[in-house]
Amino acid sequence: MVVIRLSRGGSKKRPYFNVVVAESSKKRDGRFIERVGFYNPGAREGSETLRLESERIEYWQSNGAQLSETVNRIVKLNAKGPDGLAAMKKKDEAKALARKNKKVADKAAKAEEAVSAEEAAAPQEEAPKEEAPKEEAAAPQEEAPKEEAPKEEAAAPQEEAPKEEAEKK
Repeated sequence: MVVIRLSRGGSKKRPYFNVVVAESSKKRDGRFIERVGFYNPGAREGSETLRLESERIEYWQSNGAQLSETVNRIVKLNAKGPDGLAAMKKKDEAKALARKNKKVADKAAKAEEAVSAEEAAAPQEEAPKEEAPKEEAAAPQEEAPKEEAPKEEAAAPQEEAPKEEAEKK
């Protein structure tokens, strides 16, 4: 089956497309039958962005060639003239801006959730702190004997060390 589609050229981040008639089994940028135009989405103001040979596209369509979705959209815009292409660029820019705004809004929402989660966790931490002073008042009495116990434990290993040395000799 023969299709009319875009073949990408240009460098990284700066695409340039040829509108080509090619066999559908061929690679995107591979062998083609005929080049019927070009589309340069990154063209500067005043330079030619799109050129299509409408007669050749109609000829290939009459012989059974199918248009890809993107080429179909471009052909319709080309029929409207330069105004159609300008409208397409504005629409694409609006979509890109909407995506960017949505991304920023999502980040802000996640940040708010994190802050609210921290705030929710903070009252739980504060409640035990209020109870803690009551426990601390009773705790020093209990801790005094505990402080003495480590001293005894610390003394015990020192006593064992000489025994081990004696055994080694």
